[in-house]
Amino acid sequence: MSAKETALIARSAHPITTEHLRHDMQALGLRNGETVILHCALSKLGWVSGGARSIIEAVLQILGPDGTLVMPAQSGDLSDPASWQNPPVPRAWWPQIRQSTPPFDPRLTPTYGIGRVPELFRLWPETQRSFHPTCSFSACGPLADIILKEQPLDDPFGESSPLARLYEIDARVLMLGVGFQSCTALHLAERRVWPQARRLADGSPMIVNGERVWVEYSLPETEIAPFAPIEEVLRNERKLSEHKAGSGNAMLASCRDVIDTAVTHWRSNRA
Repeated sequence: MSAKETALIARSAHPITTEHLRHDMQALGLRNGETVILHCALSKLGWVSGGARSIIEAVLQILGPDGTLVMPAQSGDLSDPASWQNPPVPRAWWPQIRQSTPPFDPRLTPTYGIGRVPELFRLWPETQRSFHPTCSFSACGPLADIILKEQPLDDPFGESSPLARLYEIDARVLMLGVGFQSCTALHLAERRVWPQARRLADGSPMIVNGERVWVEYSLPETEIAPFAPIEEVLRNERKLSEHKAGSGNAMLASCRDVIDTAVTHWRSNRA
């Protein structure tokens, strides 16, 4: 057992079970048949019996067969090594990394740096994944095809993205143990407020016409610093439901409310 897990047990009054989590999320307002995009920091919820699996099962049990669960499935390690900063790699390595990294595959490419819950969900039975090498989404449920059907290589969070589909159907944003600084849906608000954002060169290994090739493209620059204040704006406007989740906190809001509020707030406060 790791020191991190030992400390987590010491901070927990009791094991957090699927039943505890289901009760807490129902008290939060999550309902059967909804479409939800989930962000989760597992360690913030206490010591969860069953770990990531219990989180996913609790949400899916509430949503039922008519509900659809969505999560980010980013794989940033398939980006161009020239842009890597945490950590950077020597410039002399770049050509070999571009030549040798396995190409993006929705089933085989793991998520990177976004936690155990989305990585397990990517592998969940009947889960589908959008086709973007670095900024994909996973979804399970009757609306998965509609949500994931399109995601442009050079505009993965814009008006033809899974985020725009979530906005159209007014999905809900569920935050478990994490604040709105991690809310991926806010990238769509970014695109609406700053459509001419500076673009950054990138590239990824992909399969094109049956062959592995290095594909170069560009992406709009993103900036998550403005994300966190949106949480307080939503709270002040009474557009945010809050409740405990295990030993942590949970928040639930309409996807349209989140994005529209951010767009209004950013437009009114930009120079």
